[in-house]
Amino acid sequence: MSAPAEIPRTRAIPDEDQRRHRRSVVIDTLADIVCRSSGTVPLVVIHDATRHGGHLADELAEAVYARGQPCARLPDPAPLIDRDLWRADQAAVTVVVADGPPHGDGPPTGRRDLVIYLRTPPDAHAHHGYGDAEHAADVVVDYHDPTWPVIRRVATHLEHASERVYLTETRAFFAARAATWDHKFGRDLPAYAQAIDQAAIPAGATVVDVGCGTGRAMEALRAAVGPGGAVIGVDLTPHMLTVAGDSTEPAAALLLGDARHLPLVDGSVDAIFAAGLIQHLPDPAVGLAELARVTRPGGRLILFHPSGRAAQAARHGRSLREDEALGRPCLDQLLADAGWTLTDYDDPPHRFLALAARSGLR
Repeated sequence: MSAPAEIPRTRAIPDEDQRRHRRSVVIDTLADIVCRSSGTVPLVVIHDATRHGGHLADELAEAVYARGQPCARLPDPAPLIDRDLWRADQAAVTVVVADGPPHGDGPPTGRRDLVIYLRTPPDAHAHHGYGDAEHAADVVVDYHDPTWPVIRRVATHLEHASERVYLTETRAFFAARAATWDHKFGRDLPAYAQAIDQAAIPAGATVVDVGCGTGRAMEALRAAVGPGGAVIGVDLTPHMLTVAGDSTEPAAALLLGDARHLPLVDGSVDAIFAAGLIQHLPDPAVGLAELARVTRPGGRLILFHPSGRAAQAARHGRSLREDEALGRPCLDQLLADAGWTLTDYDDPPHRFLALAARSGLR
C-alpha cells in the first residue's frame, strides 16, 4: 500500500465562484428536502440565535417556488394580518417559509413542521445555551461563514436526503478548511501524542487513523508502532488527504474512504484511532460497528478529542447533554452493542479520551 500518489491535488481555498456555487448547492439541497419530505410541510422555520436567517429564508422560498411548489414567505417580523390569513386558509399555500424568534419559539401552526437551524457564531451577549435549539431541529446548517454554508446534520426521518447530504457536505466543510487546519489547531499535537501514549498501542501493530484529516496523529502513531508496524490514514475528504500527504509521507499509507464503509478486510487491524469522529457521524452505532468489523479480537479503539465535552459544548453555546453519543452511559451502550468493551473514560476540560477493547468477532 503506497502513500497518496492517487489522491487528487485539489485547491484548498475556495475562490469567489466556488463560494457562490456552494451557497447555491446548499439552497438547492434545502429546497429538495422541503419539496420531497413525506406528507405536507406547511411551515418551514429558519431558526438562529443571531437573526441572520432572513436572507437564507428568502432564497429558500424562491427555490421552493421555482420547483413549482406553491410557497409564501413570512419574514421577521411578519405583519399579524399575514399570519392570520395563513392560519385561516392554509390550503391556499403548500409551503410557508418563516424566520425569526416568533416562529422558532412558537410557529403559528402550534407545531414545528420542519425546522432548519443555522449554527451561527455566538453573539457576544448571548446567554449560554443558545445552541441547544439545534438538538430539536430537523436540519442544522453551519453558518459561521455565510459565503460557505454547509449542511452539518439532517434528521434520520428525512431518509431521502441524509445519506447524500452526509457525503457531500462533510467534504465541503473540510475542503474549505484543509489549508489552514494545522495553523489553527497545531497546538493540539502534544495532546494527541499523550493520548496515543496512554493507549499503549503495541509495537509492530497495524493501526488505522479513521478520519485522519491532515494527519496530525500520524507521527505519534508511527512512533508507537515502531518500524515493524503499519499506520494507515483514512479520510472522506481529498483536500485533507492532500495536506496529510505533504506532511506525513512516508510515515503512513493514506486512503480515501468513508468511516462507515472502510476499505479494509474483517479483523485486519490491531488498533483504531478516531479523533473527533463519532459525534459527527449520522449514526454513531453504525460507525462503531464498522470500526469493530475491521479490528481483530482484543484490538483497541481510541476515541479522542483535544478538548473535553463541556468545553466543546461551551464553545458552541449549548448545554452539555448526557444523551449525546460521547456521554458515558450512551457511549458505554453504543460500544457494547457494536462489539466493544469500554475500559477507560476520561473527560476533563482539556481533552476527551475513551479506550475500548474489541470483545470478539461476531
